[in-house]
Amino acid sequence: MKTIQVLFGQALLGLAFLSALPGAAEAAAFTVAPVRVTLSAKQTIAAITVSNTSSEPTLVQLETMQWSQAQEKEILDPSTGVLATPPIFSIPAGGSQIVRVGLRRAPDAKQELTYRLILREIPPAERTAGLRVTLKVSLPVFVAPVAANAAPLLRWRALRTADGNIRIVAANAGTAHVQLGQLEIAQAADGTPVATRPTADYVLPDNTRTWIVSPKSALVAGTLLRVSSQTDAGKVQSDVALENETADTAATTAAR
Repeated sequence: MKTIQVLFGQALLGLAFLSALPGAAEAAAFTVAPVRVTLSAKQTIAAITVSNTSSEPTLVQLETMQWSQAQEKEILDPSTGVLATPPIFSIPAGGSQIVRVGLRRAPDAKQELTYRLILREIPPAERTAGLRVTLKVSLPVFVAPVAANAAPLLRWRALRTADGNIRIVAANAGTAHVQLGQLEIAQAADGTPVATRPTADYVLPDNTRTWIVSPKSALVAGTLLRVSSQTDAGKVQSDVALENETADTAATTAAR
């Protein structure tokens, strides 16, 4: 069976859904550029290019969803806040299609609005025997607020769990999203590396994200840690004291 790999970049979530039939695997393949869209009161329309990199034509359907987060889960709800057109289109083998994404409501006065554009391949009605892989791509759409100074504001915590690991908590108290790159944790006193954690997670305004890391050596409560990450808003760095995680703090973190 042939292995198929689709790469859309850190900002793009690509999902492959399989409907199993015996035989060889087949799939369409399309790429999207750019991998995120930013709209504002000054730029109410943006264009993206969807390219068919396969040897067969592909039919793609668009859907726009409001994007939020709660308790570290991604939530998508139907929305008319943004419009994508054409809503359905066919791309010939090796061809491309321009998709326009437009703002249908006024931006918020202070806080960024967040949506996702879903591009879903529609499989052909006539199917040959084999394993059919259909693609679904989720593209972030950000609407800048009227306020010119909108930005993320991260507040960090480091909690030592009962098994000796460290729970890193990032709460975004700002007015715009942040996408974190790899987390680097070190001892603030001398820069001794403690742990790293690969990630490309988004933290939307008024939301929290947590990660579990395993330290290179045991650390006591009170150790001052330096947490840093290269984000889409620039490098962030913060010094936080390691706390012992209690049942109360674990429950509070889980409820956020």
